[in-house]
Amino acid sequence: MDLTYEIYIAAKPEDVWNIFVKPEGTKAIFFGCILESTFEIGARYEYIGPCEDGTETVHVYGNILAFEPYKMMSYTEHPGPLYRENHAELETRVTLKLETVGDCTKLTLINDQWPENHPSYENTKSTWPMILSNVKTFAETGKTLNFGW
Repeated sequence: MDLTYEIYIAAKPEDVWNIFVKPEGTKAIFFGCILESTFEIGARYEYIGPCEDGTETVHVYGNILAFEPYKMMSYTEHPGPLYRENHAELETRVTLKLETVGDCTKLTLINDQWPENHPSYENTKSTWPMILSNVKTFAETGKTLNFGW
């Protein structure tokens, strides 16, 4: 049930990394959300962004497990309270790795430790490729993809 993705991006690891942690990057690739965290091991993080009604909510949250700038980040992940009543029980792990390959960056994302019958598995399985495609496009062109939403 692990979700594993590898892509190659014509950008430096630092540029790809900043897309995942800086507000201008996260807002572009994570559907308007800002990542809030101190990034210390054990610290909480939250992706906060707009709801359909214009208010803000926590879309995803968890705790930082590992953090090595420009190389690797791992964290637990829960759906926000707005999405699932039992959100605290629905924990997975996300690990992001960046490696230099020639003059590009290899991005590996693993989303694992899925509890049996996790209600967000199928949606997440199709959402990660959209997010990673946005990362690649944003890093290479400064623009994001229009998914028609």
